[in-house]
Amino acid sequence: MSEIEPILIGKGGEKRYLLPALGNRHGLVAGATGTGKTVTLQVLAEGFSRIGTPVFLADVKGDLSGLCKPIAPHPKIDERLEAIGIPDFAASSWPVTFWDINGHWGHPIRATISEMGPLLLANLMELNDTQEGILNIAFRVADEQGLLLLDLEDLQQLLRFVGENRAELSLQYGNISVASVAAIQRRLLVLEDQGGELFFGEPALELEDLLVTEDDGRGRINVLAANRLIQQPRMYATVLLWLLSELFERLPEVGDPDHPTLVFFFDEAHLLFDHAPKALLEKVEQIVRLVRSKGVGVYFITQNPTDVPDTVLGQLGNRVQHALRAYTPRERRAVKVAAESFRQNPALDTETVITQLGVGEGLVSTLDEDGVPSVVDQVLIRPPTSRIGPASEEERAEWMATSALGTKYDTAVNRESAAEMLKARAEKAAAAAEEAAAEKNSKPVKKPTRRGDSPLEAMFKSTARSFGTWLGKELSRGLMGVLKGR
Repeated sequence: MSEIEPILIGKGGEKRYLLPALGNRHGLVAGATGTGKTVTLQVLAEGFSRIGTPVFLADVKGDLSGLCKPIAPHPKIDERLEAIGIPDFAASSWPVTFWDINGHWGHPIRATISEMGPLLLANLMELNDTQEGILNIAFRVADEQGLLLLDLEDLQQLLRFVGENRAELSLQYGNISVASVAAIQRRLLVLEDQGGELFFGEPALELEDLLVTEDDGRGRINVLAANRLIQQPRMYATVLLWLLSELFERLPEVGDPDHPTLVFFFDEAHLLFDHAPKALLEKVEQIVRLVRSKGVGVYFITQNPTDVPDTVLGQLGNRVQHALRAYTPRERRAVKVAAESFRQNPALDTETVITQLGVGEGLVSTLDEDGVPSVVDQVLIRPPTSRIGPASEEERAEWMATSALGTKYDTAVNRESAAEMLKARAEKAAAAAEEAAAEKNSKPVKKPTRRGDSPLEAMFKSTARSFGTWLGKELSRGLMGVLKGR
């Protein structure tokens, strides 16, 4: 067992813990709205931070911003502490960095078009297979011609270049239709209206700024304000999947550390899997399966465990299941599936208990020292030490003012990239064409010299034209006569 103190989740038949060394084996927090998922997420985030693991989470409702302030005393908190048996409880704030794509509730979080890649962009813009193929061609052209793709303007100009040179490019890469290029350009305009103009660009997020451990040994908790972002579900899911992909691709292999390198909470997880094409689902499954070797734990938060595909659900070893409703046939089937996913407890009718859990209660099963799921238990979730509820705008602004990252991320940068390079090429080509045309027009045109005809010469020319006309008519008549049998 790891020497690092385990994370206390709550108490059922006995106290239930999550072992830090198995925190990168991923997890699931599920339950209907209002059953306590957000508080459980808050408890887990505090627990990982306490053992020195940085955390990234999306704050869909705004409540998790309260992590930056200590919890206020309350009789119900005291009752729960006594029921669980936590004598050394102390209210506390936690080291937090606020992020926000819009730059209003936190430091702007940005990515470049190149980092996002054609697969995620195609899903974000809901492109069909043909359009996705053309987007892949555009990225290939950018790579081969050394064009930096940083923001939406770069991609717009690149697509314009591809459209204008489609005849030549089609011979090399396959058919490129004007209609498909135009369709992608229209989807880019929609993406821009949804906040893409703010998200794509520089300075892009550096992963090192998410992996910070404070001087006191606690991991920093990165809170992404998502209350506006969630209104564009595809944008929300793509941003989080991009972050997860970057962690997977850039972090080194660490094997099985004594605690995770980072824990990533994916709230409203169903948005990631709804309507995702097969290629993207395969990418998600691959990342979840392999990212644990990078020390990253992924925890999905959703209303129903059936929102997560079985291939992913089977990899989630640490689970907290809050109450589920069972009013419809579909809901009853979901309850049955959720109950059967636990290692059964002979003393507990799991399927019945799921529908009877109170707020702040959950069915808990975590991995033991051998990596085997523990027998499920009905658990009273412990209270967090930070505020349950949002921080005020003034409190958030005060906290942000102390962040050293403001000077790094708050001001956008627009360096020379594909848009500027392609415009410069076009201007140079236009100037060269204009110069060539001007040079051609400036050269004198040599025309043959012609003197006027004398009266005698004019008379001979007139006579010759008259004779030629008469001769032609006579020949024509003769030829027609022959054809008619004369």
